[in-house]
Amino acid sequence: MLTKFDDFPIHQTPEPIAYPATSDRNAYGRYWFNGFARDGSFYFGIALGVYPNREVMDCSLSIVRSDGTQDCFRGSRRCPRDRTDMQIGPFRLEITEPMRTLRVTIDDNDTGITADLVFRARTAAIEEPNDLQRSGTRVIMNTQRYTQFGTWEGHITVGERRQQVDPAEVYATRDRSWGWRGVGEPETGAPEQHATQVFWLWAPIHWEDECTHYGLFEHANGVRWKEFAHVIPAFPSDSGFDTTDDSGVEEAVAGEHRLTFEKGSRFASDSEIDLVRANGETVTIELLPVLRFHMIGIGYGHREWNHGSWIGEEEIMSESWKVDSFDRSARQYQHVQQVVRARAGDRIGYGVLEQAIMGPHDRYGLTGILDPVT
Repeated sequence: MLTKFDDFPIHQTPEPIAYPATSDRNAYGRYWFNGFARDGSFYFGIALGVYPNREVMDCSLSIVRSDGTQDCFRGSRRCPRDRTDMQIGPFRLEITEPMRTLRVTIDDNDTGITADLVFRARTAAIEEPNDLQRSGTRVIMNTQRYTQFGTWEGHITVGERRQQVDPAEVYATRDRSWGWRGVGEPETGAPEQHATQVFWLWAPIHWEDECTHYGLFEHANGVRWKEFAHVIPAFPSDSGFDTTDDSGVEEAVAGEHRLTFEKGSRFASDSEIDLVRANGETVTIELLPVLRFHMIGIGYGHREWNHGSWIGEEEIMSESWKVDSFDRSARQYQHVQQVVRARAGDRIGYGVLEQAIMGPHDRYGLTGILDPVT
């Protein structure tokens, strides 16, 4: 099964590129993006995933606004053999220049949601530590990811509402990940050997001349099984910097976090994180949430349109919600990103705080799977 990629010297196995090196049904490759206005007036997320052993490709775009409305476009199709074909119905992802410029478009369609957006990088791409998790002897996640900061330009239209996206006001973060992880319908066989527990924090922040990167997973007792932090030089998007040169990136330490929660939920409110720099200096970053986006809008935890689920040969649909109508104790709404205004001393930054907190966490007095803070 030859494709255009086989003309490049990139093979990792004796097989054509179209054949994954693993037969794991959950092998995947994914693009994920966010974009947000500095003033918190809107946020949007975009995702496109390829699941070759499931023969599925899916995509989504979702936008939330300060009036509490969240709309989303979804698409799914049989995965094409040609990996350069990243189109699902009216949705298309184009790599204009790898790791520098990417374009996402949604042409006119029955959902009434359209878009034309261009991502431009302002930092190098930053490799994160590998994710590896087992349940007994079974590897349930083994993934690699890089993150990159940038800006967006273009527009998103939902019905009669057109949102202009100005690169001077709209920051972006994107990641590209691959490997295998649980997607689609639940697997059969013996159940996992541990209770559900997730404590994930991720805080990519844009500052005027640099970006900071902070992320961690913790067990219920606070012991971390993954953590990373970076201070990353930022450049004008049109300056021609080398997007693969990470020599100027400072590897830091993800220090302490001090979360407060909205009563009756597990959603973080005003909080702080510490970034410990290479010289030993601890930088405390205050995070003030101004807008909440639910990741179910781009497929995370969705009951029908979960990542990698078979929907049909080619299907599109749309959904709309009022964010305040969500059940704050429901599992499918716990994975969120909040646009935050950041402060470190007299410096002001803009970014997001992503969190997925389920199960117990001793330090914050969290019990049960989804028991809220009272």
